[in-house]
Amino acid sequence: MARNGLTGFQVRHKETDLHIQSDRNLENEVSALVIESRLSIEDYARSHPGFLESYTPLSDNPFAPAIVRDMLESSAVAGVGPMAAVAGAIAQHIGKRCVELTSGEVIVENGGDVFLRILEPITSVILAGKSPLSRRVGIVVAPGLMSLGICTSSGTVGHSKSFGKADAVTIVSQSVSLADATATSIGNMVITEKDIKHGLNVLKKIPGILGGVIIKGTKIGIWGDIELVPLNL
Repeated sequence: MARNGLTGFQVRHKETDLHIQSDRNLENEVSALVIESRLSIEDYARSHPGFLESYTPLSDNPFAPAIVRDMLESSAVAGVGPMAAVAGAIAQHIGKRCVELTSGEVIVENGGDVFLRILEPITSVILAGKSPLSRRVGIVVAPGLMSLGICTSSGTVGHSKSFGKADAVTIVSQSVSLADATATSIGNMVITEKDIKHGLNVLKKIPGILGGVIIKGTKIGIWGDIELVPLNL
């Protein structure tokens, strides 16, 4: 999280902890947006029992707030509950608003889920717990007019719920919420190194995904239109 020419700042509210880089400090604006986003999710959850607890997709609701609809739609595509997309959805909504408020690059990181709008190439390092491959590989992201999401789920690192034991499942998509939900979905399938192939086969069938990386122990599996590079950090 270091980029020449960008200003870095942090915004925290309850469980949300954002690390942001943009061409100027937007802390006040982002703080208000985070509270607004979380209130939309919390209000919806209060009126829709099971929204927070479900591990399976829920029906779409055209009257739901935009951020909740993103969660519902992305989780349905990935085959998981809507809260599997919450961190990515927040990063996505905050990131897009930051792009509107700035004239250049924006990076929003939310607990391993990243929104990127970049004008110069960047490499995203994959953290994979105790795996010897942790911090040894990275995904090269080329600049483009469209924003991009890079999200990682792990069954061995962090506090997020996973039914699997993958050290890292990193997914790339133009939708951050879809990348988040898919990382959780594929991560749930990987218990041992032998499950990597199955996880990649399932990943190939999920629409909207540009590519993914699965790391378990000493093994790594890669699929999609992404460039992986070795690192020595």
